[in-house]
Amino acid sequence: MIKTKKNPKFVTKNLNEQPNGFLVPILNVHEEFLDEKQWPKQVYLTVAAPGEIKGPHLHKKRWGLFTCIKGDLKIVVRIDGKYEEYFSGENHEFQTVQVPAGIPAALVNIGKEDAYILNMPAPSWHKDDVDEWEVTFDDYQF
Repeated sequence: MIKTKKNPKFVTKNLNEQPNGFLVPILNVHEEFLDEKQWPKQVYLTVAAPGEIKGPHLHKKRWGLFTCIKGDLKIVVRIDGKYEEYFSGENHEFQTVQVPAGIPAALVNIGKEDAYILNMPAPSWHKDDVDEWEVTFDDYQF
Protein backbone atom coordinates (compact mmCIF):
# COMPACT_ATOMS: atom_id res chain seq x y z
CA MET A 1 0.00 0.00 0.00
CA ILE A 2 2.72 2.46 0.95
CA LYS A 3 5.11 3.15 -1.89
CA THR A 4 8.57 4.60 -1.42
CA LYS A 5 11.16 5.90 -3.82
CA LYS A 6 14.80 6.56 -3.04
CA ASN A 7 16.00 9.78 -4.61
CA PRO A 8 19.64 9.76 -5.74
CA LYS A 9 21.91 12.62 -4.79
CA PHE A 10 24.11 14.04 -7.57
CA VAL A 11 27.06 16.32 -6.88
CA THR A 12 26.91 19.47 -9.01
CA LYS A 13 29.96 21.35 -10.27
CA ASN A 14 30.80 24.92 -11.18
CA LEU A 15 32.40 26.06 -14.45
CA ASN A 16 35.81 25.03 -13.09
CA GLU A 17 34.49 21.50 -12.49
CA GLN A 18 34.70 21.98 -8.71
CA PRO A 19 31.86 20.64 -6.55
CA ASN A 20 29.43 23.45 -5.67
CA GLY A 21 26.53 21.55 -4.09
CA PHE A 22 24.15 18.78 -5.05
CA LEU A 23 20.90 18.00 -6.81
CA VAL A 24 18.20 15.53 -5.72
CA PRO A 25 15.45 14.76 -8.24
CA ILE A 26 12.32 14.35 -6.10
CA LEU A 27 9.65 13.47 -8.66
CA ASN A 28 9.47 12.85 -12.38
CA VAL A 29 6.12 12.13 -14.06
CA HIS A 30 7.93 9.82 -16.50
CA GLU A 31 8.77 7.41 -13.68
CA GLU A 32 6.21 4.75 -12.85
CA PHE A 33 6.08 5.74 -9.18
CA LEU A 34 2.66 7.42 -9.53
CA ASP A 35 -0.48 6.83 -11.51
CA GLU A 36 -1.75 9.89 -13.35
CA LYS A 37 -4.55 10.42 -10.78
CA GLN A 38 -1.89 10.62 -8.04
CA TRP A 39 0.24 13.31 -9.70
CA PRO A 40 0.68 16.21 -7.29
CA LYS A 41 -1.79 19.05 -7.51
CA GLN A 42 0.00 21.21 -4.95
CA VAL A 43 3.47 21.49 -3.41
CA TYR A 44 4.12 22.95 0.00
CA LEU A 45 6.78 22.99 2.68
CA THR A 46 6.03 22.14 6.29
CA VAL A 47 8.63 22.36 9.05
CA ALA A 48 8.74 20.17 12.16
CA ALA A 49 10.82 21.28 15.15
CA PRO A 50 13.27 18.76 16.67
CA GLY A 51 11.45 15.94 18.47
CA GLU A 52 8.02 17.22 17.44
CA ILE A 53 5.16 15.28 15.85
CA LYS A 54 2.82 16.54 13.12
CA GLY A 55 -0.39 14.54 13.33
CA PRO A 56 -1.43 11.87 13.50
CA HIS A 57 -4.26 12.63 11.17
CA LEU A 58 -6.16 11.12 8.28
CA HIS A 59 -7.15 12.34 4.85
CA LYS A 60 -10.11 10.50 3.36
CA LYS A 61 -9.64 11.89 -0.18
CA ARG A 62 -6.12 13.31 -0.34
CA TRP A 63 -2.90 11.39 -1.03
CA GLY A 64 0.35 12.66 0.47
CA LEU A 65 3.82 12.49 -1.05
CA PHE A 66 6.35 13.37 1.64
CA THR A 67 10.05 14.05 1.14
CA CYS A 68 12.23 15.45 3.92
CA ILE A 69 14.72 17.77 2.21
CA LYS A 70 16.54 18.99 5.34
CA GLY A 71 16.95 17.09 8.59
CA ASP A 72 15.54 13.62 9.21
CA LEU A 73 11.98 12.40 9.41
CA LYS A 74 10.11 9.28 10.45
CA ILE A 75 6.69 8.77 8.86
CA VAL A 76 4.45 6.49 10.91
CA VAL A 77 1.36 4.99 9.25
CA ARG A 78 -1.29 2.65 10.61
CA ILE A 79 -2.53 -0.07 8.27
CA ASP A 80 -4.99 -2.71 9.46
CA GLY A 81 -4.21 -1.84 13.08
CA LYS A 82 -0.43 -2.25 12.65
CA TYR A 83 2.17 0.49 12.50
CA GLU A 84 4.76 0.85 9.77
CA GLU A 85 7.67 3.28 9.82
CA TYR A 86 9.33 4.95 6.85
CA PHE A 87 12.25 7.35 6.83
CA SER A 88 13.27 10.33 4.71
CA GLY A 89 15.89 13.03 4.93
CA GLU A 90 19.57 13.76 4.75
CA ASN A 91 20.49 10.41 6.33
CA HIS A 92 17.80 8.47 4.47
CA GLU A 93 18.45 9.21 0.77
CA PHE A 94 15.74 11.91 0.67
CA GLN A 95 13.25 9.07 0.20
CA THR A 96 9.77 10.01 -1.03
CA VAL A 97 6.97 8.25 0.82
CA GLN A 98 3.49 8.01 -0.69
CA VAL A 99 0.65 7.83 1.84
CA PRO A 100 -2.66 6.94 0.18
CA ALA A 101 -5.97 8.48 1.18
CA GLY A 102 -7.54 6.55 4.04
CA ILE A 103 -4.23 5.77 5.79
CA PRO A 104 -3.62 7.69 9.04
CA ALA A 105 -0.11 9.10 9.36
CA ALA A 106 2.17 11.09 11.65
CA LEU A 107 5.39 12.93 10.77
CA VAL A 108 8.08 12.76 13.46
CA ASN A 109 11.24 14.87 13.43
CA ILE A 110 13.93 12.43 14.59
CA GLY A 111 16.79 14.88 14.16
CA LYS A 112 18.40 17.62 16.23
CA GLU A 113 17.42 20.45 13.86
CA ASP A 114 14.26 21.55 12.08
CA ALA A 115 13.04 19.05 9.48
CA TYR A 116 11.95 20.63 6.19
CA ILE A 117 9.32 18.43 4.56
CA LEU A 118 7.89 18.78 1.08
CA ASN A 119 4.35 17.52 0.66
CA MET A 120 2.97 17.13 -2.84
CA PRO A 121 -0.67 16.12 -2.29
CA ALA A 122 -3.42 15.19 -4.71
CA PRO A 123 -5.99 16.61 -4.75
CA SER A 124 -4.79 19.98 -3.49
CA TRP A 125 -5.98 21.59 -0.27
CA HIS A 126 -8.90 23.97 -0.57
CA LYS A 127 -10.54 25.92 2.26
CA ASP A 128 -13.99 24.75 1.16
CA ASP A 129 -13.01 21.07 1.11
CA VAL A 130 -12.08 20.04 4.65
CA ASP A 131 -10.32 16.67 4.48
CA GLU A 132 -8.30 16.40 7.68
CA TRP A 133 -9.48 14.14 10.46
CA GLU A 134 -7.76 13.75 13.81
CA VAL A 135 -6.89 10.22 14.86
CA THR A 136 -4.97 8.84 17.82
CA PHE A 137 -2.02 6.51 17.86
CA ASP A 138 -2.51 5.68 21.55
CA ASP A 139 -0.79 2.30 21.30
CA TYR A 140 2.26 3.62 19.42
CA GLN A 141 5.34 4.70 21.38
CA PHE A 142 6.59 7.94 19.86
